[in-house]
Amino acid sequence: MASFHICPFQERDYDQVVDLFSRGLKEHIPNAFRHLLTLPRTILLLIGVPLATVLVSGSWMLAVLCNFFLFGFLQLLASYPWKKYVSECLHTDMADITKSYLSVCGSGFWVAESGGQVVGIVGGLPVKDPPLGRKQLQLFRLSVSSQHRGQGIAKALVRTVLQFARDQGYSDVVLETGLVQRDAVSLYYSMGFQKTGESFMNTLTWLVDISVIHFIYPLPSAQEREL
Repeated sequence: MASFHICPFQERDYDQVVDLFSRGLKEHIPNAFRHLLTLPRTILLLIGVPLATVLVSGSWMLAVLCNFFLFGFLQLLASYPWKKYVSECLHTDMADITKSYLSVCGSGFWVAESGGQVVGIVGGLPVKDPPLGRKQLQLFRLSVSSQHRGQGIAKALVRTVLQFARDQGYSDVVLETGLVQRDAVSLYYSMGFQKTGESFMNTLTWLVDISVIHFIYPLPSAQEREL
């Protein structure tokens, strides 16, 4: 098993970080497509459109052709939210990681390195409008290279954020992750995060049934840690 170490982000890491982030999110497109194919509305569409085509035109060949184009359309539909999200991130917080994460009080961005390469990333930003009486840090951009999974890197990165949050006096760490990001969902549950809700980012994500799961990890107060 290859060794790794976690350290704060530096500008020299930028290209590798962005590449890892982009590839990591786009890896979920096949899962999203398979999930879309299991939806009742999709099954109805794949059966109903060819059947209607046969009834109207009398051509089975045309019906098969319709299904071919439907599959292509569904693939585009499943991939679009992920590609759009990556593009938005690369034009917002990921455009300038130093400015977004390292110049903000109570925030941070870390990379996991192995063999001189960035193999994992994670960030944390303070929640702007937390619940009354709470100070919350939101975990962002957790990703591990596909070649380095199963080595405990993701857990180590999450623990880094949790420890940072404790040191900074936060009361909770919160995060959001997609329903089809099954490994991430399992990881958060295994580390003690609690699900607080589920939502859709927009109409398109509702249409393809890619919901966002909201998690929270309550941190003990300084007094509780001393007991």
